[in-house]
Amino acid sequence: MSRIGKRPISIPSGVTIEINGQNISVTGKLGKLYQLLPSLIELKWEGDTLVVVRENESRTARERHGLCRTLVANMVEGVSKGFEKRLSIQGVGYRAAAQANKLTLSVGYSKPVEMIMPDDIQVAVENNTQVIVTGTDKAIVGNVSAKIRAVRPPEPYKGKGIRYLGEVVRRKAGKSGKK
Repeated sequence: MSRIGKRPISIPSGVTIEINGQNISVTGKLGKLYQLLPSLIELKWEGDTLVVVRENESRTARERHGLCRTLVANMVEGVSKGFEKRLSIQGVGYRAAAQANKLTLSVGYSKPVEMIMPDDIQVAVENNTQVIVTGTDKAIVGNVSAKIRAVRPPEPYKGKGIRYLGEVVRRKAGKSGKK
């Protein structure tokens, strides 16, 4: 039995869940999310908690049990609290600026890189070097953060580039010179 899949999902106040067959919609103060669950997985109410149950013990059902529980739990957390990823920009002259739904990165290229953000993602910049990506869908927040990091990933010699806050970049020694 899946250890993750059998844990119940507690529903905080202010979050409503509608189950229509295999479609689930979760509504909260930050928005509304939808998910289509596989046919082998069911959601059942037990008091004020939601439990993910699989129909049989087939390999496919067991594989998807924990996944579906995590997806639903992330939906509940996303509409109630939201998700946030922080990125740090390091390098001389490297900076970021955010306007409405556009992020402009000046990271050593001949022209600034402009990125248009999806509608449900908010981007903020602190001190010109800290980029904060927030949203309700954990997958989209992580995907947008990865795309921002991919503009200029940290290089191993000087450590310049865009990295996740707290990410450790292994440094290499430079040229050793002639002997």
